[in-house]
Amino acid sequence: MASVGQKLKDARIAKGLTLDDLQQTTKIQKRYLIAIEEGNYDALPGKFYVKAFARQYAETVGLNPNEIIQELDQELGMPASPEEQAETTSRVQKREELTRPQDNSLSAKISKYLPTIIIVVVVVAILGTIYAVAWGNHEKAKNQQIEQTNTKVAVSTDVKKPAKKKKSESSSTSKKEQKIVNVASAGSTFTYNVENVPSQSTIELGATGGSSWDAVYVGGAQSWQGTLQSGTTKEIQVPTGTSRVVLSIGNSNASTVKINGHKLNFLAQNSSLTVRKLVLNFTNGSSSTNAETQSQTQTAAQTQGQGQTVNNQNGYQTNQQQRYQQNNGRTNNYQTVTR
Repeated sequence: MASVGQKLKDARIAKGLTLDDLQQTTKIQKRYLIAIEEGNYDALPGKFYVKAFARQYAETVGLNPNEIIQELDQELGMPASPEEQAETTSRVQKREELTRPQDNSLSAKISKYLPTIIIVVVVVAILGTIYAVAWGNHEKAKNQQIEQTNTKVAVSTDVKKPAKKKKSESSSTSKKEQKIVNVASAGSTFTYNVENVPSQSTIELGATGGSSWDAVYVGGAQSWQGTLQSGTTKEIQVPTGTSRVVLSIGNSNASTVKINGHKLNFLAQNSSLTVRKLVLNFTNGSSSTNAETQSQTQTAAQTQGQGQTVNNQNGYQTNQQQRYQQNNGRTNNYQTVTR
């Protein structure tokens, strides 16, 4: 029985692809592709990357990625993860549904479109309710306007007191917006500071245009690992007090990351990488506050120093004027005595 690496290699040769072509298409380094074909899995960073690279290799050369992963698990002696087992089961169920004879009776057609009909009825009912409420409010406002035009409005001479600011405005100005800043990049590892985060944060992983193989580590321990199909998402609740989260992304071009609803544009840092590690440092913004306080202190010190310089200059000019007046008086006295 041929090994997984040999099957992948034969499929690549059958398609007329070279290792350089495959490297350009998958963005996987050529030395890792050679290691997979030769079965030298120890040359790869870890078992997670072995499965991720093998799956992408299989999809590129036209092989079934799930069968390749199952054979790879047997070859490595690794049991399939629950997510992969569920994915295999769903594929079998879909095949059974496609091969099952279809019922073309009227009741079957009605039951097929019944959810759509219910949704349409509900939407129409909601739109009708909104229209009725809006029309009622319009008529009410029109009647009030007619009543106001028929009554005389007394002009008040009292000075209006300034309106109090709403609590919502003051509270909204006190809140600081979350910021995500890239602070370091080393190889395939990128570090970000996530500032002004809430007490409990949520990380949303998603996949678009392909499968995404991700892993989440909180506090040095693995919190979740799995494969996301295109169009699906996975939410991870970050425990309160967590200051560091690490994300392993297996297919960067088909992956998305959101932190508390804010999208992390990690492709801005070396978009050619397929596999990358994202280090997230959560901060509450206290460092920026201290920096602002220090800046204000320095500004006040500079202003005080400038005022002291102006006072010294004014004092120096005053002393010069006094000396000039004294010398001028002595000269006038000398001329008077001489005459």
